[in-house]
Amino acid sequence: MDKFLVKRPSPGKNKQEPLEMKGGELDCMREAGEKKRPRSEMPGADESLAHSPWKQIRAEGLNCDYKILFGKTEADKIFQELEKEVEYFEGDLTKVQVFGKWHNIPRKQVTYGDPELIYTYSGVTFHPKLWIPVLNCIRERIMLATGHTFNFVLINRYKDGCDHIGEHRDDERELVPRSPIASVSFGARRDFFFRHGASRGKNASCHIEPVKLQLAHGSLLMMNYPTNVYWYHSLPTRKKVLAPRINLTFRKVMALPKK
Repeated sequence: MDKFLVKRPSPGKNKQEPLEMKGGELDCMREAGEKKRPRSEMPGADESLAHSPWKQIRAEGLNCDYKILFGKTEADKIFQELEKEVEYFEGDLTKVQVFGKWHNIPRKQVTYGDPELIYTYSGVTFHPKLWIPVLNCIRERIMLATGHTFNFVLINRYKDGCDHIGEHRDDERELVPRSPIASVSFGARRDFFFRHGASRGKNASCHIEPVKLQLAHGSLLMMNYPTNVYWYHSLPTRKKVLAPRINLTFRKVMALPKK
């Protein structure tokens, strides 16, 4: 991950050098020093992170921004609060439909959000639980850092490297068109992949290199339009990883019209 992050250039040095990457990883991630973001002023926020640089992740149809949003001490505290306060779904809500068959999901998950919302994917309709303080805290920090507001969050908990999620796009019809998705990670680092839809499978129409990331503890990845139109993302199995990871994807969901 250290090779993935671009260090802030020295004062007065305007030239942006390409990022040195390992084979198969993206080589065009640059510091987004020109992007203006609202300064975080939340109580307890690490002042040094208020100026944490944004990094741009760019490829054909891929438009993401990345930064460290929470310092280690604060991220550790939030992780413990999430472990204590979040109540995950049980029963039928822990299954998904793939090619007409139902499967248990290899992780824990739950949704929180505004009460009038619903969200459907993989054959399951979710009614979110009501917001809790720790989620509101994270949501507020994202708003201060990006200027975007969100009314819904999907939480996935991976107990270790055996828990995973397959290739998918976050393109459900309930999402506000062209809205970004804010992905916040706590806990163990895991390999995270983007793969272009045209490069998937044996009959791929073209070859575009997949993008491999490692999202740090306390980090924020903004998946901007049109990323989820063209690119699939996944968190594959990594059996050597023994620690848990919690990922929260904040979204803008359209409310159902009132009858």
